[in-house]
Amino acid sequence: MKKTILMTIIGLGVAACVPATDQATLGGAATGALLGAAVSDSDDRVEGAIIGGAVGAVAGSLIGRANTQGDCVYEDSLGRRYVAPC
Repeated sequence: MKKTILMTIIGLGVAACVPATDQATLGGAATGALLGAAVSDSDDRVEGAIIGGAVGAVAGSLIGRANTQGDCVYEDSLGRRYVAPC
């Protein structure tokens, strides 16, 4: 259990250092892995974490890319992305 909590904290820390579009993917993967390991049998925790992480990454990616109609993503000269009306 301590390893799971530690890996979740590390995963969320890494997610804070990436662009906003990738944060949803990493957050989904970390959450999915945590939930997958939690609901699996004690013999299958690694397998549950892998499957949960993959499903969470896909779901997070799809949710992170959902756009509001009429908004565009722009990038400034420093590479920072921001959303503004088109």
